[in-house]
Amino acid sequence: MHKALGIAALAVGIACSSDKSINQPPAADPSACPGTTLSTGATATAPGTPDLTIQSGLRLEVIARVNGARELAALPNGDLIVGTGGTGVFIVPHADLDDGTYAPIRFATIDDAPAAGVTFDASTCRVYVGTNHGVYSIAYEDGATTGTPVGPIALLRQSNDNSHATTSVAVAGDKLYAAVGSSCNACTESDPTRATVQVMNLDGTDMTTCARRFRNPIALTVNPATGAVWAGGAGQDDLPLGHPYEIFDPVSLRSAGADYGWPDCEENRRVYRAGANCSNVVVPRVAMPAYSTLIGAAFYPLSPTGAHALPAQYRGGAFVTMHGSWHQENGDYYSPPSVAFVPMNGDTPVTQADWDDPHAQWTELVGAFQNSDGISRLARPTGIAVGSRGSVFFADDANGLIFRIRPE
Repeated sequence: MHKALGIAALAVGIACSSDKSINQPPAADPSACPGTTLSTGATATAPGTPDLTIQSGLRLEVIARVNGARELAALPNGDLIVGTGGTGVFIVPHADLDDGTYAPIRFATIDDAPAAGVTFDASTCRVYVGTNHGVYSIAYEDGATTGTPVGPIALLRQSNDNSHATTSVAVAGDKLYAAVGSSCNACTESDPTRATVQVMNLDGTDMTTCARRFRNPIALTVNPATGAVWAGGAGQDDLPLGHPYEIFDPVSLRSAGADYGWPDCEENRRVYRAGANCSNVVVPRVAMPAYSTLIGAAFYPLSPTGAHALPAQYRGGAFVTMHGSWHQENGDYYSPPSVAFVPMNGDTPVTQADWDDPHAQWTELVGAFQNSDGISRLARPTGIAVGSRGSVFFADDANGLIFRIRPE
């Protein structure tokens, strides 16, 4: 698909840092998206909220349903962009406001499913969408509920095997990042974009490899306090039960083309292929349980100003959604779905990684997704985002639910 356009050069020699002092964003149009113009839409009755658990002092509610909901991106005026497992990108009007719930509106259609990855760049007032084979750009203005995709501005994953078909996107400084999963469980990739995080200019040019041999770096996000780009994902299957641990790491703080070792090395340079040299493989900063399948991540601002700002203990930390496993132990799914919270000091976890305990660095923010039978599930978290007024949103692709978290 789109092969006539060619694939941009993927040299590894360019640093992938998103240091704000180096990468100044392009000049913004200050009239386009200051967050002052509200969208219009039809009010609707929200679906019921499943009986999940949430940390004390917070409340959880479902505000909309979007079938196949995946990644999320908050807009300045309180609306929410929702990528999906299909061709549609949707907008949930007034998601972070206080005037009721609204029916989702189809914002754009891109004929390259899944249009799952979404992000918003306030400096240029653009929504970026990652699809199966590329990245698209959509100009945005406050109040808009539809947009016109331009692109693909960059090509990714040119094979048609549909393994790990989602592309996550993020903007840091004047660079656009795209995360692309592997074509297999354990192999040597022939497509240079597979099992990588790519970095490029905001128009899609000069694409190069930021991180490689990262099996499925789908949970892509930016720490707003530092500008660092983090990625989390899913390790390979068919290893001893309980391994490898899932990882979450600041890819843009590593050297360009940083090697995460898959499929030879996982976790703390642990060798999983005889004869592999793991000495130069990245040791990730955060370890999480095997098969958790990290799909979404979002850092909470250090100084949120909105009416729905979460309590102080969450500020500067990272929220990570765990989709849950298909692996079983004694008839139960090994890793239940969860929304996790990782306390951070800048880009350093408050608790150092313990390679004997993948539960040491995080606490469960939202739980009870998996019923006591060990198999049935109420929801499976996917994307997560922080709204302009301080709420936290996460999506669920099992039922298409969009959840909102606010202080009680």
